[in-house]
Amino acid sequence: MSREGSQWGARLTIAKRELATLKSEKTIVLALVIQLFVAAFSSFLVVGLVSLYDPSGAEGQTVRVGVSGEQRHDLAAIANQQEGVRPIIYESGETARQGYRNHAVDAVMIANQRSDGRITVETIAPDSGVESTLVVVSLQETLMEYESYERDQRSAYLDQQPLGVPDVPSENPYYGFTYTVLVPLLVLLPVFISGSLAVDAVTEELERGTLELLAVAPVELREIVDGKLLAAAGLAPVQAALWLVLLSANGTPIANAPALLAIAGALSLAVVSMGIALALVTADRRQAQFLYSFGILTIAGATTLLPEHPLNTIAKLAIGSPAQTTWVAVAGYLCIGLAALVGVQFAVARVDVDRLLGSA
Repeated sequence: MSREGSQWGARLTIAKRELATLKSEKTIVLALVIQLFVAAFSSFLVVGLVSLYDPSGAEGQTVRVGVSGEQRHDLAAIANQQEGVRPIIYESGETARQGYRNHAVDAVMIANQRSDGRITVETIAPDSGVESTLVVVSLQETLMEYESYERDQRSAYLDQQPLGVPDVPSENPYYGFTYTVLVPLLVLLPVFISGSLAVDAVTEELERGTLELLAVAPVELREIVDGKLLAAAGLAPVQAALWLVLLSANGTPIANAPALLAIAGALSLAVVSMGIALALVTADRRQAQFLYSFGILTIAGATTLLPEHPLNTIAKLAIGSPAQTTWVAVAGYLCIGLAALVGVQFAVARVDVDRLLGSA
């Protein structure tokens, strides 16, 4: 067998060894099981999760709103037309506030007309708790409808007709949640887990002294790193592919699956390369994991400066409506992954093995 063939054989052997030890990593296995559960039962979970993403999509929830003030009857009539809102009229603002303090209502709206003809609505809502988001969203929709009603009532007194407001298209919260939250989560989460797995794989070899045994064998450090990188980076696109298949089986069509897997593979290469580099530099598991986590948070913050956020790129690809910037972003991620791979190869070639083993 040629030297090149034996090198690839060593890399594959180390990669298989890394994958075989995954079952002992309880945290990693638990994370994989959770992802599998989410992907396999997405059609059921999305019904509950969408109520957190968009509380207005939750059915069967009624918000009791105490309505008072001079304009209470008009406001109550509008609130009564909103799904999930039940207005309760109070004769005075103080009795409405008292009802809120006694938990007779979930929120209060007091509508009064000022001397200049404008209408102000004082709103009282809970600032914390599980029901807070649902109450605030319901009040927001009610106030927007009330504003539209008052504008229509006063349109006859306008000197000139303002621009018409375009019709708001009907939204499907389940559709939005699936493609903007669930799909990006299942594509990117395996990437972050792979990077953490790579950090542990290298630092544990150093701490246990097993890297020294590998170093005295006819295996170079570069082959050891390549084998670990192959196992960790290859795991992410395989997981992403499985999750996308399960989503499709649950009735969620996924477009441009090869491009999504390319993003997962490229980002996995970049993140795993970063994790391995940090592990080799620090030779300490806690420190390397801390730096890795801090690096991921820094990179996540830096992505907000991009012309198109990675989450938007994944969502557009999955929906099937990618723009030109979307394909440019995909090409950019591929370049980043290849650059990170070349960079870690360049760095490993210059690592002093004796110093590395001595520091461990």
